[in-house]
Amino acid sequence: MTTESSEPFTTLTWDYDTISLGGETAVVVPLHEFRVLRALADAASPEALEQAEGAAFSAELKEWREAGCPGALSHEEFMALTLESPQQPPTTNARDDGNAEQTGSS
Repeated sequence: MTTESSEPFTTLTWDYDTISLGGETAVVVPLHEFRVLRALADAASPEALEQAEGAAFSAELKEWREAGCPGALSHEEFMALTLESPQQPPTTNARDDGNAEQTGSS
């Protein structure tokens, strides 16, 4: 007697290590599994790719909310940052002796 699984056969494990690269979290994936995922993306329709992007964004948003929305700003904080006057960069004035003088608002 054999039993049949209701789940499709897959070689993908979905259990990966993560690393931090340039402020982003990256997933360490076995090369074969990466190639399978890339082949699926290459074969997918534009609509399927758009759905996958939406699902990925929803998952990221859920994780961000579960983590307490790190980096989020209140409306007041955002408006304060947005409405701040930009600082003027110092300008350089050449003097007769060839030395430069820094001027600007302090």
